Amino acid sequence: MRMRSCYWKIALTPFLVVIAACGFQLRGTADVPFKTLYLPGATGGIALDLKRHIQAGTNATVVDDPKQADAVLQFSHESREKEILSLTGTGRVREFRLRYRVGWRVHDGKGGEYVPQNSLELTRDVSFNDAEVLAKEAEEQLLFRDMQSDMVQLIMRRLSAAQKVKTS
Repeated sequence: MRMRSCYWKIALTPFLVVIAACGFQLRGTADVPFKTLYLPGATGGIALDLKRHIQAGTNATVVDDPKQADAVLQFSHESREKEILSLTGTGRVREFRLRYRVGWRVHDGKGGEYVPQNSLELTRDVSFNDAEVLAKEAEEQLLFRDMQSDMVQLIMRRLSAAQKVKTS
């Protein structure tokens, strides 16, 4: 029993040294420049995902009253688009491009801004086959959900880098 324990320690030591040497560390909480955040309409979609990430991964608290908030995160638009990317020689669709756009800003409600109005866009290209219509529809929904998760991560990184700017 003691020999087995010693074997595992010897076997894992080089692995742990390599992991530590490369700078790997678990993701901690993100520091945001506000203590409380109001997120209007956080009942579904990207707003709900973002609310969950902020509550779980930052030092900020999401509040239900904008008067209690140091910052307000507002979404100006959220759109999902699908466009034809390429056609076969017979005119059938071969590839689509999925596009997910979100416009947002963070302000303090008193004239100051943490993040000015901006828009983020993610795209994914997906092949299409007439014989697999249902599977491709499911793949499309999965890709849009994946893009929404990626968008939440992008917004979280931007929130971590935000600084309050007073506008006149």
